[in-house]
Amino acid sequence: MADKIATREAYGSALVEFADKYDYVVLDADLAEATKTIKFKKAYPDRFFDCGIAEGNMISVAAGLAAAGKMAFASSFAMFAAGRAFEQVRNSVGYPHLNVKIGATHAGITVGEDGATHQCLEDIALMRTIPGMTIINPADAVEARAAVEASMQTYGPFYMRFGRYACPIVTEGYKFELGKGMMLRDGKDVTIVATGYMVHLALEAAEALAAEGIDARVVNIHTIKPLDAEIIIKAAKETGAIVTAEEHNIIGGLGAAVAEVVCENCPVPMLRVGVEDKFGKSGKVQPILEEYGLTAQNIADKARKAVKMK
Repeated sequence: MADKIATREAYGSALVEFADKYDYVVLDADLAEATKTIKFKKAYPDRFFDCGIAEGNMISVAAGLAAAGKMAFASSFAMFAAGRAFEQVRNSVGYPHLNVKIGATHAGITVGEDGATHQCLEDIALMRTIPGMTIINPADAVEARAAVEASMQTYGPFYMRFGRYACPIVTEGYKFELGKGMMLRDGKDVTIVATGYMVHLALEAAEALAAEGIDARVVNIHTIKPLDAEIIIKAAKETGAIVTAEEHNIIGGLGAAVAEVVCENCPVPMLRVGVEDKFGKSGKVQPILEEYGLTAQNIADKARKAVKMK
């Protein structure tokens, strides 16, 4: 897990890489330098539209282009793409099921110094409520690239969640399949189901637990909707305990989605690691992660507790 690349970087690079293979346009809301769509703007200026600081309008323009037959990528910070533009995403993209792909960057508290107003911890919950919306939260740059191409190959609205902060590569060497979770480490005592930035921390936690004789399975859920219920039910049956880990509010995010599957199909002890119904705060990334319990140590602690609950 040596190389560290921000998933937003992979997003911008992928837009350029696939431009000659797929026909699409890219829109941004005056944040191209930050979202990394600037790479596409420089390479394909005639296919790029800066809509200014008006995310609702940007989504409406994207919807219009999609209604006219274009595939449209609309990018902004997650707080604005999912929050400020929610009505347009719901009514103009989701309701008519248009081919608009939302590239939402700077999600979670790893935005750091930008503070609570920009640290979006509610976006997955919001997007999960929109019928037909596919939600992808890649674990690293390799998965982010694969997610972008998968969205290009699949008609319909997508919400792709990317981070500002660089994270290690952990998914290299396996085939990305939309809607399918991936077991990164097998184990028999407890399953850690993680998404996005938390996946590499889940692997660290599993290694620490192994030193204590606790055998933890690690499952990476990149597609939060539609959720891979099969891999979760299998994990619940085979390990008897579940811990979820996400850089999002535990209300409405991955933990809530997994709990729905576990409760309805195979009830087992389950605990959640995530932001516990709080707003973020400004500060350096690592101290904030520690303050909010988004650490390998906290994942391991929850796993130990879940095993004892069996």
